[in-house]
This record gives sequence, structure tokens and C-alpha cells, in this order.
Amino acid sequence: MKNVLQTRRFLAFKKNRRAYISLWIFAILCVLCMGLEFIANDKPLIVHYNGENYFPIFKAYSETTFGGDFESEANYNDVYLQEKINAKGFMLMPLIPYSYDSIIMTLESPAPTPPSFKNYLGTDDLGRDVVARLLYGLKTSILFGVVLTFFSSIIGLIVGAICGYFGGKVDLIGQRLIEIWSGMPVLFVLIIFASLLKPTFWSILCVVLLFSWVALVPFVRAEFLKVRNLDYIKAAKMLGASHFRIIFYHILPNALIAVLTYLPFILCGSIATLASLDFLGLGIPPPNASLGEILAQGKNNLNAPWLGLSGFFALSILLSLLVFIGEGLRDAMRAEAVEV
Repeated sequence: MKNVLQTRRFLAFKKNRRAYISLWIFAILCVLCMGLEFIANDKPLIVHYNGENYFPIFKAYSETTFGGDFESEANYNDVYLQEKINAKGFMLMPLIPYSYDSIIMTLESPAPTPPSFKNYLGTDDLGRDVVARLLYGLKTSILFGVVLTFFSSIIGLIVGAICGYFGGKVDLIGQRLIEIWSGMPVLFVLIIFASLLKPTFWSILCVVLLFSWVALVPFVRAEFLKVRNLDYIKAAKMLGASHFRIIFYHILPNALIAVLTYLPFILCGSIATLASLDFLGLGIPPPNASLGEILAQGKNNLNAPWLGLSGFFALSILLSLLVFIGEGLRDAMRAEAVEV
């Protein structure tokens, strides 16, 4: 029966072509981001030199390894070093031969430069390739959103389960505290914390986590309030089942449906929050790539519209995909409930 129910939900979701295609696109983006070093990098995938194979993407080599003059790490975009390697072998560069922090020294005009066949979306004001920074910014945003959504869901589930299952004074006190906490100006508090703490990926994650879990509590609480007085829950209590077992084995599976439909929207809000902090200069520090930083560069360089447009479309497409997926999940669960 359970497998039949899951199949019906999947088919209902698949009928929503916009949500189904958005899920595939987002999944492809996630896979590409996980292997992004093989797509956009200033280090070759493989170097065949003097009869031996080298893999700079996994290990750093000095210039002297390839006939250069310095003991420092090899710069594979240097024309001199390229000539040395090609004289006794070859090297295979990624599709985009730049990383997020690669500064292009051979620009034909002062940075930022417009799109060209060498830099498909141009360069920013420091001479870095915009495509590479967009891809690494997408990776940072997706990782941040997924990790934050995971921990937010756990906290929201626990708090919502406690309030909804026990009810009474526990629920009353919990709801008042949540109302006070959710009434705080989140963005201003985040700005204050970001200015006091050293901005890193994990410190920003912890600060945003303080507020992101609140959005999930009402949905989980409502599911527990609806189910806790049903006959099978009363029977479990009479048979001596513990509160822990009733919550996690009997009620939580029903509450997970509400959580699943809301996860894409939490992920969407997490990415938008990170982009806002990065846009204000209080997010992930440079030279790390982020979508908000690209938008800030577009604001600071109005003579280079490709910067603002690239960041805007990348962020808009990513958030739209998540919203479409969330709507598809919600409609699939609702259609299944109506049909039952």
C-alpha cells in the first residue's frame, strides 16, 4: 500500500511538466557543481611531459618540473610555460581554463572587459572570468542552501513535534517564544552578527540557522496536533509505547509530507539570504565567488552591464527552479490527498 501511495505521488508530480523539468535541471546543476574543478579550473586535467603524466588538478607542481625557472607553483596560463610543455608533450585544460580567483593578465583592454570568445560573459573589475565565478558562486549557494535546509529541518521538526505532541502549556509557551523570536528583524540581526564575527561559510551558516528553522515549525506542529488524538495513537499509549517511539515512529512519517513540500522554499530563502549578505559585503569574504558579490560588482560598475545581468539571471533562474519544484511537490501531495 505504501509503495502504491508513493507511486501515485510521483506520477502526480511528473504530470507537472514545469516542476519535473525544473527538478532535472536542478539535479544536473548539483552534479556539475560537485565536479566543477574538472569544468572550470586554471590547472590542466593532465600534463604529459617528457614521457611522464602529471595531474595538476590533484597535486601542485613547480615550474622547474616542466623546464621553468622558478620553484613556485606552475602557472599554466603563462605562455612561456605552455611553450615549455608543448615542446616535450601536451596538456589538457578544462572547458573553462579559469578558476574563481584566476586573474587574467592578457586582457586586450582594462578590466572589466565585455563578453568575447575568450571570456563568454566578460571579466569583472579585477580581471576574473565571469563564467567561472558564476559557476563557483552557484556551487557555494547550493551547498550553503542544502546544508542550512538540512539543519533547519531537523530543528524545526524537533520543536514542532514537541509543541504539537504535548500541547497545553508546552505548546502555549513554545508558541509565544517562537512569535517573539520570529518577530525580530532577521536581516538587520544578520548584518549585526556578520559585522561582529569573522565572516566564513560556517559562521554565516550558524547565524542564519538561528532564524531559518522557525518557518517549518507551524507545519510540523499542525500535523502533530491533527494526529496525536487519533485512535491508533491512543492505542499505542495504552500499550505502553514511549513518547519517543510515538513521535518518531507513528506521527513523524505523516509530518514529513508537510516538511518535504516546504523544503524547496526553505532552500530558496537560504540562497536569497546568502546573496543579500554577499551583496552588502557582509557575506563570504573575497576572493571566494558568490552570486551576491557579482551583483554588487554590477552595481559598482554600471558601465559593465554584463556583470549585473549575469548575476541577476543566474540567481533568478536558480530561485525559479526551486519555486517550481516546491509548487510541484505541494500540488502532488494535495492532489493525492483529494483523490484519497
